Amino acid sequence: YIQSGNVAFNAAGRTRAQAAVIRDAVLKSHGVDAHVILMEANALEAAVANNPYPSNEGKALHFFFLDRAAANPKLERLNELKSPTESFQLIDKVFYLHAPEGIGRSKLAANIEKCLGVPVTARNGNTVAKLLQMVNDP
Repeated sequence: YIQSGNVAFNAAGRTRAQAAVIRDAVLKSHGVDAHVILMEANALEAAVANNPYPSNEGKALHFFFLDRAAANPKLERLNELKSPTESFQLIDKVFYLHAPEGIGRSKLAANIEKCLGVPVTARNGNTVAKLLQMVNDP
């Protein structure tokens, strides 16, 4: 989908081996060693359904999808880093960030992966909505 680094496809199951094959193909074809996170449609649907900030506009809301559950997230450190206008919640394998002033200069956004201790990929609410539409209307 656009230049967001997202692909929607039909496949049986979701395995780390499939992610490794995709990662190797991207490296070979584009020279980029990108971490690949695979999600099933029901996980994306659950992320949207569990969104604690449903009334906020898409560009202010960011979904950080975790590669796996965070064993020891440093949420107190993220609380120290957040600006007065930012708010966040970690629900299952999704870190939700509401940042009405954007995330370009956000100290919190810059430290999410480090503080959660797992690889993440982030998308704004508009992109997540479009991806959900793509997987539901192939």
